[in-house]
Amino acid sequence: MRFLVGLALSFLLAVQNLTRLPVGNVPFEPAVLGRGAAFFPVVGFLLGGLSVGVYYLAGLIFPPLVVAALLVALGLLLTGGMHVDGFIDTVDGLGGRDAARRLAIMRDSRVGAFGVMGGITLLLLRFSLLASLDGAWHLLLLAPVVSRWGMVWAILLFPYARPQGQGRIYKDYTTWRETVAATVFALGIAFLIRGWAGLCLALAALMLVLFMGAFFKQHLGGLTGDTYGAVNEVLEVFVLAVGLAVRC
Repeated sequence: MRFLVGLALSFLLAVQNLTRLPVGNVPFEPAVLGRGAAFFPVVGFLLGGLSVGVYYLAGLIFPPLVVAALLVALGLLLTGGMHVDGFIDTVDGLGGRDAARRLAIMRDSRVGAFGVMGGITLLLLRFSLLASLDGAWHLLLLAPVVSRWGMVWAILLFPYARPQGQGRIYKDYTTWRETVAATVFALGIAFLIRGWAGLCLALAALMLVLFMGAFFKQHLGGLTGDTYGAVNEVLEVFVLAVGLAVRC
């Protein structure tokens, strides 16, 4: 019974940390939060389900461009823009001269030119891809599942660049056990949504995670909470783009 309670708390903390969905007053414990990485793909599935609902309901009234704008806004609302903020900070930081300077820029609350341009490009790409769905609702489910699964692998496989931070909690407590659980959830959902094509798309996204992780390790000395967010954002766009390109 205690084990099941622990799993439930880890899931609720994962929802609380990755979204702005109300889950009540969940007691915080670093180990419980860290083990919540196992449920990242499930949280992605919840977000994707809400997006599918809005996609169909808004599509009854509005043209595709308006629906796409609403979906972009919904994503920002449901997550508080947390992962987009991480992407912007990461792009901003990569303009620095060396790893120490890049990490300092990423921690700065001010946003520079690189971050602004990166954020605009990201949102434009997402908007254009969502406007091109043309009934491919399954990608709205698949993208957030795969992207959050990719974060788990990034957490497990690559060193953390800072001595502390919320991302550090995940790094300290995410083991192969949580990663295997997340993989079972993610690949199971991908297969149910799109069969073997869904699995192939998920595995292609994992290859991108390995590339991004190696890139961040080389240029930053490791990953941070911001780069975890960047991984999520890039993977979401990747799944949408490749899924539309190959009609997955």
